[in-house]
Amino acid sequence: MRNLKLPAVALLTLALAACAVGPDYVRPTLAMPDKFARGDAEAATDGTAAPDPAAEFWRNFNDPTLTRLVEESLGANHDLRIALANYDRANALLRGAKFDRFPTITGSATGSDTRSSSDQMPGTDNRGRDNESYSAQANVSWELDVFGRVRRNVESQRADTWASAADLQAMQVAIVGEVARSYVELRGLQERLRVARENAENQQETLRLVQARFDAGRGTEFDTARARAQLEATLARVPNLEAQVAVTQHRLAVLTGQTPDSLVAELDQAAPLPALPARLDAGTPGELLRRRPDVAAAEHRLHAATARIGVATADLFPRFTLSGLIGSQAIDTSALFERASETRLVALGIDWSFLDIGRVRSRIKAADASAEGELARYQQSVLLALEDTENALVRYARARVEDQHLERAAQDSLKAAKLARVRYEAGAADLFEVLDAERTQLQAQDAFADGRTRSVTGAIALYKAMAGGWPAREPVREGVARN
Repeated sequence: MRNLKLPAVALLTLALAACAVGPDYVRPTLAMPDKFARGDAEAATDGTAAPDPAAEFWRNFNDPTLTRLVEESLGANHDLRIALANYDRANALLRGAKFDRFPTITGSATGSDTRSSSDQMPGTDNRGRDNESYSAQANVSWELDVFGRVRRNVESQRADTWASAADLQAMQVAIVGEVARSYVELRGLQERLRVARENAENQQETLRLVQARFDAGRGTEFDTARARAQLEATLARVPNLEAQVAVTQHRLAVLTGQTPDSLVAELDQAAPLPALPARLDAGTPGELLRRRPDVAAAEHRLHAATARIGVATADLFPRFTLSGLIGSQAIDTSALFERASETRLVALGIDWSFLDIGRVRSRIKAADASAEGELARYQQSVLLALEDTENALVRYARARVEDQHLERAAQDSLKAAKLARVRYEAGAADLFEVLDAERTQLQAQDAFADGRTRSVTGAIALYKAMAGGWPAREPVREGVARN
């Protein structure tokens, strides 16, 4: 055994010093613009500082209910728990891959008591036909990573684990964004419902006035029918809005890991739309790509695919395995572990697939193609991230401008409706003018509520595109019962 130490040490030194075959990963270079094309479209005219993109963005809306719902979703959403489980699985596989760099040590022990038949051993008494055997041994097996197959496999699994971590962050972006958007849409729907009911009350008062005139002989049945028709059309808006409110409440409950009816009582209490932050700043495209977890996940998967080329390429070279065994065998337990019962084995194995070169090269080509596909996927994720942010910037900026016009239209339509009624009661205008003014008021106020909702959801979409304010939190793990 002493003579085998030098070759083993030499091979170990060679394994540690050798370079891994296959390409080393290099981050792709991309031609990036210096700024966003729509960066000047930000609603940032008041000179106030933009919120910190690393802060929890939903706190900028100063809505305690929204903050609580987001916090609950981060801890209890089941899609997040699925993403966390995938990350835990990738971590476990990485730990398993790392063990391949070290010797595998196993132990075994056997004990047997056999008796041969008299036909097998004629002329032997019963005691002579009994045979006992005992053994205990430790086995060692170690693949000497001369050409880097094991190292490339660990590198690939590590990159896959990083990708799973980025997937978890991307799911946080998606879930928090959906919670915030759904909450804002709920408050917007409740505002539109309030507008519809308030306008219905005003139109009910107009109908009462028209009916009183008709009963006094100063009006016509035609006027009464027109006023009633407009009232019924307004009342018809209410059930659909109520249904949308309920559906959105159910969505928020499920997003926070609860049954659909859990938040109905709480969220039935209407509240105003969250206030818009004073200023939003998307930064530069380079900063964006460093924050976007979907881009990071795509890059890590490209890294993993590149490393797997090395795993496949290593099969072109011989694989060295150092094996060893040390143990004890005896016919009696009292003789175990005595020097005379010692057994040992040291072996160097060489496995080379050069006779199967066609299959090996096919696997290398498949790994090359996978890496090429992941490169295209990474490049596409970058373009989609830039497109997402450009779209969010222009939509948010245009929604703010639209919001200003709709607000003035709602204010003026309210004033016009009041003046039309005064003129009607004074006999200076006919009923058509009143009904037209009330219809315009309802449309303008409903459009303003809907436009304000789009402005706030546009801000959320911009935060989501910037991928800022997403905490590195983990949802609650729930143990699985094992038998």
